[in-house]
Amino acid sequence: MEGVSPLFQIKVSCICCGHVFMTSRVRPSFKKSAGTETDFNILYKVTNPEYYVVRVCPQCGFATTESFSDKLTPAQREEFENRVRINWVVRDYGGERTWEDALQSYKLALLCAQIKEEKVRLISGLLHHIAWLYREKKDVEQERRFVQFALDSYIQVYETEKDINNARLMYLIGELNRRLGNYHEAVRWFSRVINDKSIMDSAMIRASREQWVVTREDMLNARMELPEEMQNGK
Repeated sequence: MEGVSPLFQIKVSCICCGHVFMTSRVRPSFKKSAGTETDFNILYKVTNPEYYVVRVCPQCGFATTESFSDKLTPAQREEFENRVRINWVVRDYGGERTWEDALQSYKLALLCAQIKEEKVRLISGLLHHIAWLYREKKDVEQERRFVQFALDSYIQVYETEKDINNARLMYLIGELNRRLGNYHEAVRWFSRVINDKSIMDSAMIRASREQWVVTREDMLNARMELPEEMQNGK
């Protein structure tokens, strides 16, 4: 592998202006995980492939991921022109990206997703990725800010999508509440995953049990009164 770049390039056509450009991806052989955090943030040993998920058109600044739809209405195009393109200075995100490049690309994608009225689940993921980027820089204030945005968005997904028995989503809502110090809410969501007999996702049931215990410790450390179901430490 010596001498081989971790990046390779693909050709992309901008859904807004039609400009064809090159953007980088990380080769699968370089995607070496160093572990996964409790809210599903994957840590990487060397090159972080998440830096390259967003594709930014250098010509107009329209930013997408592979999950975006390829439709853009005239009204959405006009809104993008007025909010982004009018101030856009041509620049290329197609090569190797710094942390700052990655953050800027995700924020552009978030803005474009909101303008495009993409699915709430997609927007939730972008907000969560931005929170992870701030975590990487140990910017606690901004991380908490975007974790809260992501949490609110995930709750909207839960309330509006029909697949309400999505154990992974319910667990995640519990874990983000725990990270924000909303311990009673966290317990409520973890308990729903654990006690709902229709949920068959053993990995999420196990993770919910583990984080239920962690939340109990968090509450004891914060000298908070435990809810009744936590009193005996079961």
